[in-house]
Amino acid sequence: MSSVSAVNTLLSGTSTTTPSINISNILASAAGATTPGIDVTSAVAAAIAADRAPETAWNADIATFTSQTTALTAMQTATQALANDMQSLNTLTGPLAARTVTSSNSTELTATAATGTVAGVHTVVVTNPATTGSWYSDLESSATATLTTGTFTITPGGVSPVSIGTGSSAVGDNLTDLAKAINSAKTSSGASLGVTASVVSDATGSRLAIIANNSGTAADFAITTPNFNGTSWTSADMPTGSTLGANSVTLTSSVGTAIIPTTSGETYAQLATAINNATIPQSYSSTQTGLSGSTALTPGSVTTIQDKATGDTFTFTTAVGGNTLADLNSAISAAVTAHTLPGNVTGTITTSGAEVITDSSADQGITVTTNDAALGPMLTAPGTPLGLTAAASSTANGTNLTITSSGSNFSINEPSIGFTQANTAANAALTVDGVPISSASNIVTGAIPGVTLDVLGASSGVPITLTVASDASQVSTAINQFVTDYNTALNLVNSQFTDGSTTDSSGNTTTAQGVLASDPTVVQLQGTLEQAAAYAYTPATGTTTTVSTLSDLGITTNDDGTLSVDSATLNSALTNNPTDVQNFFEGAALNGFANSFYNSLNTFTSPADGSFQVDLSTISSASAAITSQINDFETGYIAAQQKELTADFTEAEIALQQLPEQMQQLNAELGFNTSSNNG
Repeated sequence: MSSVSAVNTLLSGTSTTTPSINISNILASAAGATTPGIDVTSAVAAAIAADRAPETAWNADIATFTSQTTALTAMQTATQALANDMQSLNTLTGPLAARTVTSSNSTELTATAATGTVAGVHTVVVTNPATTGSWYSDLESSATATLTTGTFTITPGGVSPVSIGTGSSAVGDNLTDLAKAINSAKTSSGASLGVTASVVSDATGSRLAIIANNSGTAADFAITTPNFNGTSWTSADMPTGSTLGANSVTLTSSVGTAIIPTTSGETYAQLATAINNATIPQSYSSTQTGLSGSTALTPGSVTTIQDKATGDTFTFTTAVGGNTLADLNSAISAAVTAHTLPGNVTGTITTSGAEVITDSSADQGITVTTNDAALGPMLTAPGTPLGLTAAASSTANGTNLTITSSGSNFSINEPSIGFTQANTAANAALTVDGVPISSASNIVTGAIPGVTLDVLGASSGVPITLTVASDASQVSTAINQFVTDYNTALNLVNSQFTDGSTTDSSGNTTTAQGVLASDPTVVQLQGTLEQAAAYAYTPATGTTTTVSTLSDLGITTNDDGTLSVDSATLNSALTNNPTDVQNFFEGAALNGFANSFYNSLNTFTSPADGSFQVDLSTISSASAAITSQINDFETGYIAAQQKELTADFTEAEIALQQLPEQMQQLNAELGFNTSSNNG
């Protein structure tokens, strides 16, 4: 029916006045709109919502599948955790095989044991721990004070010495630079020295500390400090208030060698004065004059000449029959030829008739003594100065001594930089169960299979007892974790069978259980967990055990099926019967409770064909099928309906919008007047 026909029908039987019927409002009410006209979008949506009624049930099914998947995944995770606990309790490297070691003297010796180490008691006597070689230098005023020019050598164990220079002409200009030079130095083979050098400073000054990188005799090293040879030498600082001890200083210049004694309580200033006054006596002269070669010497008298440099001694004893002065000088010449005396020693008679014995070499000189009355006492001629200048100076920490030469080098029996050995390296020495052990390190392995010893000090001959036993703490933690995971899994299962009934205001009761209450996998898992709690271990024929059931470990079953642990009972079993506990879980060949329970759980958790995997795959497939059905319904029916309805309602709205104009035309044709009646 056209819109005009519809209007005609509506107007039939009406008065000649303007129609009081609003067609637009009528159509708006029919379409459910709140304003005149048709809301095409809302009208189409209302119609499509009715068409989608079948999807409500389908979406409810998908929601159920989602809930089932969530619940099954939670159970799968909890069950897998429980299976992992059983694997841990059924392995030779698990907590049941963990070991702890106690020492009767933990201040001198501790130890750790590898998993699976045989339990037992061992006796250890520590003679001495391993030590590390170390040296330290003489005190310097600061880490950056310029060092005396010279060298010293470091000899690492088993290799050739390595020379290190000091002073402004070397890499070791000061202690800081010297430490860097040592740490970067290489042996002839290109290896490091195996030592670490560092500067140690305190209120008195700075020292260089050198420590071996490893302990033991093989890693020991030596430091050799040759005597200084140069033109300027400075001693290490002598702290304020300190003095020298009884000793001697040997100085060799181009003139010769002088030995200058020091006395206890002497200062550097006093030693400097002694050095500046030192001379080298070159000759001795008799106090008797008017002598000749034929002068007879006193029978039985003794004349002695000693070389200060070598200590060689020449002794001339006058024969009973008599000897002359010429015989003495001939004997001196013969001693020189025979190398009993240095080559520059001579005995001559001066023009004044004095006997003179001379050493013209540049060494320490000679000492001449005699008791011959014909010669009289031998006196030294004026000595030759050393040609050195010594001076004591104040420093920040006390005083030091500087010796300089204006020309040629001189030497002193002191190094450019002195070192003191602080600690001698040694191997650790101990006996383990009566067997002597030597170790370069205080961490000793191999003495007891599976046990690592940590030597902390000497036991002074007193035996130390080491006890290797099961680590009860680790085992207790593992067992408590098993109980926790068991209860988690069982609670998830039990929640599916909990009565969730509700009653409305009218008294109607609705019964509701978990989404998996009828799932065979969940029912079977509940039975498996309950059976595991009732497991009983049967020991091998001819043996007994104190642990046959979980209750023997203090693990009991509650009313809801969950487990509880009595810590006192568990700790008693772990302390007193660790082997029985291990046998309960592992059996004679990894076939005890843990293996039995794991195999049962594996039927659920196996990633290939476990019950959880099968169930989850089935639910996923069913959910995917319904999702596909909904998609097909949407694309195959709903989309077409939406298109058709949209077209129909749009056409109706267009027609409705044209009605007012058509009404005006009809009113005009019929002679209606919108302001008054016609007639």
